[in-house]
Amino acid sequence: MALKPEPTAPFHSVQYALRVLETISKHGGGVSDAQIARETGLPAGHLKPLLLMLRREGYVEQVTDGGYVVGDSLVLLGSGATRREALESKLQETLTELRDSVGAAVYISRYIDGEVKITQMADGPHTPKVNEWVDFRSAAHASAVGKCLLTQLDQNGRRDHLSRHKIARLTSRTITSEKVLFSKLDSQPPTVPVLDLQEYAVGTVCAAVPLTAGSAVGCLALSLPIEHAHRLRTAADTLNRKAAPVVLSLAL
Repeated sequence: MALKPEPTAPFHSVQYALRVLETISKHGGGVSDAQIARETGLPAGHLKPLLLMLRREGYVEQVTDGGYVVGDSLVLLGSGATRREALESKLQETLTELRDSVGAAVYISRYIDGEVKITQMADGPHTPKVNEWVDFRSAAHASAVGKCLLTQLDQNGRRDHLSRHKIARLTSRTITSEKVLFSKLDSQPPTVPVLDLQEYAVGTVCAAVPLTAGSAVGCLALSLPIEHAHRLRTAADTLNRKAAPVVLSLAL
């Protein structure tokens, strides 16, 4: 699979979080935030929200003297045979919280062996999932998920994908020209969510943001029924802001 040479998603916070976790792991008896700042070189303005996020996610805990130690989530994720189950459980918990926070069904999708795959999702009675009326694997050109994954491939990777999954018109809004599609993918700013405004299905709008963890190609997405389309931009911005814990889970 051909990837773009440099992942452009703005997830520096995840790299910093991994650095913080590494520092805390080295100090079994607990370490102060001042010491963490010294060892990681992170300014207090960056460190404070990171520690809050890591505590919220259960990766670190604050002990009585104010020092930080490794939390239950991290201990569980490091425990060999159960690691995969622990990771899926942690991701599901994060997705459920995200679903409630953005008020929409949310999805994790990965590009695996040249195919678009939804690997986890969280929906509910008030946050219905997308009706998969056309197999998502065949609709990368139309869905927010697919377009977000395609933005992370180079031209050859995209051409390879579309040679196996021909562009088809799914609604009157679907882009059916490879040239127009590639132009849109190339002009997509990495910091801005990819949108699908009824391109995949009439009555549904979606947004997706890239999840860059190592060399894996993935994205975090949400869907809303058309009557909630006015909430899409706000929900997408929230999704973008809250993607860090998901990327962190994938990176550990």
